[in-house]
Amino acid sequence: MAAINRDPLTAPHRDRNDAVLAAVLLAGAVCLASFTDEGRSPDALGWTLLVAAHLPIVWRRRHPLLVLAVVFALVGPYHAMDNNHAAPGPASYVALYTLAVTGRPLRTIVTGVAVLTASVSIMLTVNTHQAVELLRISGWVIAILFAGVDVRYYRQYVASIVERAERAERTREEEARRRVTEERLRVARDLHDLLAHSITLIGVQTSVAAHVLTADPERLDRAAVAKALDDIAETCRSARGELRTTLEVLRERDAPDARGPLPGLHGLPDLAEAARLAGARVDLSVRADDVPPAVGAAAYRIVQEALTNAVRHAGPEPSVHVEVHAERGALRLAVTDDGIGPDPDGTPGFGLVGMRERARSVGGTLDAGPRGGGAGGFEVTAVLPASAAPSASAAVPLTTVTLERDD
Repeated sequence: MAAINRDPLTAPHRDRNDAVLAAVLLAGAVCLASFTDEGRSPDALGWTLLVAAHLPIVWRRRHPLLVLAVVFALVGPYHAMDNNHAAPGPASYVALYTLAVTGRPLRTIVTGVAVLTASVSIMLTVNTHQAVELLRISGWVIAILFAGVDVRYYRQYVASIVERAERAERTREEEARRRVTEERLRVARDLHDLLAHSITLIGVQTSVAAHVLTADPERLDRAAVAKALDDIAETCRSARGELRTTLEVLRERDAPDARGPLPGLHGLPDLAEAARLAGARVDLSVRADDVPPAVGAAAYRIVQEALTNAVRHAGPEPSVHVEVHAERGALRLAVTDDGIGPDPDGTPGFGLVGMRERARSVGGTLDAGPRGGGAGGFEVTAVLPASAAPSASAAVPLTTVTLERDD
């Protein structure tokens, strides 16, 4: 079965195997010529033609049509001299089979008809009885040709199955690599959002504590210092919890898709409170309910990054307006501030890129840039598909709150 399934043109050791086959066929032909039909035993020229007809079998895979033509050109005179007619038969059949198994079916049929016609014509010139006998056994020739065609189609079928299996395996490997890449990007975005947000808040809160300590040492406001340090500790605890949840994804082997509880719209007030502690005045309005978890998580991370950028780049005590509402099967959010915006000469980060990737990950869109109309400040708007979300008119207000920094 391995020999049948294998492509004859790419089989290993094909020249050696064909040389052995030619030697075996020649040995069989010598036995047939020596021990059958002794009245037609070949003479010297006949033996020469018989041996020469087996030599092209060595190259039958590379040039099947040429080999068949050479074999026929040598066997024709051999039969015309009325030598033993059975001796060259096996070599002729092998040449026919090779042509059928490697060539196109139409060429095989045309060649078979031509070989039979020429063979009968030659035998008619030698012996009419032998010509009739050749027609009687021509069914073997046809059977060999059709066997070669069938084997050729079978090999093509097996090759197509192998090719589909290999393509499926490549597809699985590419899909696995794609999922690994997406998971790496997701973890990278989560770490960026978490660390950038937390470190920014800790930096601002530390600056507040340092300002309180150095502003008027003689009248130290211990309560304000303690409040700033408590805020720093709370930010660190929150960041440590989120970081542990993110890193558990990398350590988990039994359930690689486990991501822990996803943040959602219910966490937006905490983000606003954290931004308030960092010195921003946050106006939060959320009018949405029952959004898909992935959409809620994307909205949470986008608002988180937008607030972080506002605290970092909008200047001291920026006023930030956050609006999230459901409308016509989509979740729309906007984060605007009245600050000075990021430094155009500064080193660009990954915040805006991460926000756009999060929006695209759930099939949404995001725009970010300076506010138009000369109003100043920066604006981030996103539209995320949320088929489970109700329309704006039917949405129940989740929360509407204005937060400002304590004096």
